[in-house]
Amino acid sequence: MAASGGAGQEKQLAPALLSFFIYNPRLGPKEGEEEKKILFYYPNEVEKNEKIRSVGLCEAIVQFTRTFSPSKPAKSLHTQKNRQFFNEPEENFWMVMVVRNPIVEKHKDGKPVVEYQEEELLDKVYSSVLQQCYNMYKLFNGTFRKAMEDGGVRVLKDRLEKFFHRYLQTLHLQSCDLLDVFCGISFFPLDKMTYLKIQSFINKMEESLSIVKYTAFLYNDQLIWSGLEQDDMRILYKYLTTSLFPRHIEPELAGRDSPIHTEMSGNLQHYGRFLTGPLNLNDPEAKCRFPKIFVNTEDTYEELHLIVYKAMSAAVCFMIDASTQPTLDFCRKLDSIVGPQLTVLASDICEQYNINKRMSGSEKEPQFKFIYFNHMNLAEKSTIHLRRTPNISLTSVHPDLMKILGDINSDFTRVDDDEEIIVKAMSDYWIVGKKSDQRELYVILNQKNANLIEVNEEVKKLCATQFNNIFFLD
Repeated sequence: MAASGGAGQEKQLAPALLSFFIYNPRLGPKEGEEEKKILFYYPNEVEKNEKIRSVGLCEAIVQFTRTFSPSKPAKSLHTQKNRQFFNEPEENFWMVMVVRNPIVEKHKDGKPVVEYQEEELLDKVYSSVLQQCYNMYKLFNGTFRKAMEDGGVRVLKDRLEKFFHRYLQTLHLQSCDLLDVFCGISFFPLDKMTYLKIQSFINKMEESLSIVKYTAFLYNDQLIWSGLEQDDMRILYKYLTTSLFPRHIEPELAGRDSPIHTEMSGNLQHYGRFLTGPLNLNDPEAKCRFPKIFVNTEDTYEELHLIVYKAMSAAVCFMIDASTQPTLDFCRKLDSIVGPQLTVLASDICEQYNINKRMSGSEKEPQFKFIYFNHMNLAEKSTIHLRRTPNISLTSVHPDLMKILGDINSDFTRVDDDEEIIVKAMSDYWIVGKKSDQRELYVILNQKNANLIEVNEEVKKLCATQFNNIFFLD
């Protein structure tokens, strides 16, 4: 919990998760059966009657708001101390997340006084976080409905318990922001020749490893190619970049020539290794267990094994049908075919990337920072975020400015037309939001004594250099 003290002994406490529960009103329709509705409840220690009361209250709010807008039931409820977010990802299955508002603790006449910051949390950000909770569950478990078909309430409860018990610990509510709303994908910039090399590598691999159904290729935690549907890729991308890759970063940092590599792969020809599946291919007892993922749940509903294989900064995801169980022989074959080629490819990409970097020249720290998002291909680019790790999103700007970005985004959502919003923020900051043809751009400028015309000129320059003038709002 983030707390910071300041002058006059003022203490600030970040927003925190108070409770999170999933229920289905159809499961306990009769009086006295209310407990049957509850499929998952955190924290579990809460006594039964309070759980029933919380769920009952949410049901009442949803029903009540339905009378005013039948097609769009309530998304959130604001109270002094907390905010509740509701989501119905599948018919009659409701997910609720209750977040405590940030707190400022002051001392008045020697006594502690608690003030809740009621306007700090952005509905859209936390509603998106709640939707992501469902998407991540579905990626690894399939839909709620499917669990009910597989084995009824018992199976669904077990799956929810197993997944959310761990997943809720990774929710860091104090660092959620606009990027959670977009849940976009950062793409790696590539020249045509290198892109073709990667394309041909993927085609060769899919041919020699015929059981592979889909492939995705990433470099430096950025996506280059994916055979999955966009919505499936965006949540898989989030899992890879915030959970799987950070857990396996250490050997990478050891560098190519360090002894750690030769021991790890037991193979001097390449630097490839499995991030999921067998740890040591030379061990005849090695387990070939891969995580299962579920994609295209709307129509074909496919269950796949997720094989993630990495060499230096390049990672490939091979997805194969779950009905086929990969053997140790298959893993060895994959290692011997993919390892050497991926190692060479990773070096090529790295070389090309460095050449491009030198050509573009390292400019001095620009006076602006930006976030860009394209709704059509989910491309996201941010110079505001230094890095996102599983437990924190490090931004290089003040939280108040991040909140203004969120407010501008909420305004954009209300209208379908293209528009531009310019805000003069505290001290010397200007914030510009542009929305044009499915794309959004947010720029933070730090310029002393700038006026509106000058700010506009700066943003025009940025659009010309960074975005090839795709924002034609003139």
